[in-house]
Amino acid sequence: MFRNCKRADIDARAYARDAQAMEELARRQPGFHSFKSYAGEDGEVIALSEWADEASARAWGRHAEHAAVQGRGRSGYYENYTVFACDSPRIHRFERTRA
Repeated sequence: MFRNCKRADIDARAYARDAQAMEELARRQPGFHSFKSYAGEDGEVIALSEWADEASARAWGRHAEHAAVQGRGRSGYYENYTVFACDSPRIHRFERTRA
């Protein structure tokens, strides 16, 4: 999970281009499962990416193009962010069955 607040002076077009490129690139990586992003009324964003395993998630974190965009994020896009990772998640699912 990537929780973030963007800077007030952000270059919105550049951010949108980078965000789209990174989502497309992530979807092509081994072990990628899903990505969703949610924005609050206050501008805070929660982005969830799901990977097959810890190795796949870590490989994405070290991908050269992703690392370059991460640097742009720190220098020009984000006021702050927090990354949450779980290597041994407790997962509980519910799915309603239809008769």
